[in-house]
This record gives sequence, structure tokens and C-alpha cells, in this order.
Amino acid sequence: MASSMIYTSSSSTFLGFSLLLVFFLCFSSSWNVVNGYDGMVGGRREVKDVKNKKEVQEIGRFCVEKYNKNQRHYQKRQEYPLEFKEVVKAQTQVVSGFKYYLTICAFQDGISKVYDAIVVVKPWIQSKQLITFAPSINSDYKCSPSSAS
Repeated sequence: MASSMIYTSSSSTFLGFSLLLVFFLCFSSSWNVVNGYDGMVGGRREVKDVKNKKEVQEIGRFCVEKYNKNQRHYQKRQEYPLEFKEVVKAQTQVVSGFKYYLTICAFQDGISKVYDAIVVVKPWIQSKQLITFAPSINSDYKCSPSSAS
């Protein structure tokens, strides 16, 4: 009886130590994933060198085109549609797809304007959905006076 008691005690100690080791390894590897993602998982991440990121610029152009299409539909006419110039700031967030937070420069009747847009992209089903598109409340960005592209 005493020998089975010793066996059970060392077995449960080994099991407890093993579970503790597994927990520690999982925690430390998930911490590396978070640190490698430059922030909290699911959090926003700044897009670096945004003006040279073709994909981000195409998404910005999509936002302006979708906005113009919606304006024509609801107002029945649009005298001065927006002309896309460039995305000047972008952040991404992993959701059920990729959510882009964009600051876009555009021109309307020769006047430069800055807009904020949110778009959800699901590349595996070739889907882009414009969530919001509105004049920017951030006055840090000014469009250069050059003509629209």
C-alpha cells in the first residue's frame, strides 16, 4: 500500500510540473507573437511608407470611387466628383478580414480636401466594403496643391 502511495504522489507531481511547463511555453510563445505584431493582437498597426504601398493606394482609390458612386445614386447628380490623389496615412487591423483606417487626399473642383475612410477587405472572397467616408477631423494632413492623379 505504501509503495502505491509513493507512486501516485510522484506521478501527480510529474503531471503538475508538466502542465506548468506547457502553460509557460504557451504563454511565452503567445507573448512573442504579440511582440512580433508590434502591439496587441487585434489592435491597429501603422502602415509604414504608405505612399509607396500600391495595395493601400488602390484601396484609397476604391474609397473615392465608391463615395462618388453613392453620391450620384442618392443625389441623382454630382457636379464635382472627388478626384483621388493619394492615401497619406493608413492603419490596419485584423478582424474577419483586414480593416483599413485611411486618411485620403482628394480634389473636388480643384480644391484639395482630406477624408477619413474605413474599409474592410476580405481577399479570400474578393470583397471590399466601404464602412465610412467623411471629411477628416484631423488637421495634421494637408494635400499638396498639385493636380489630382
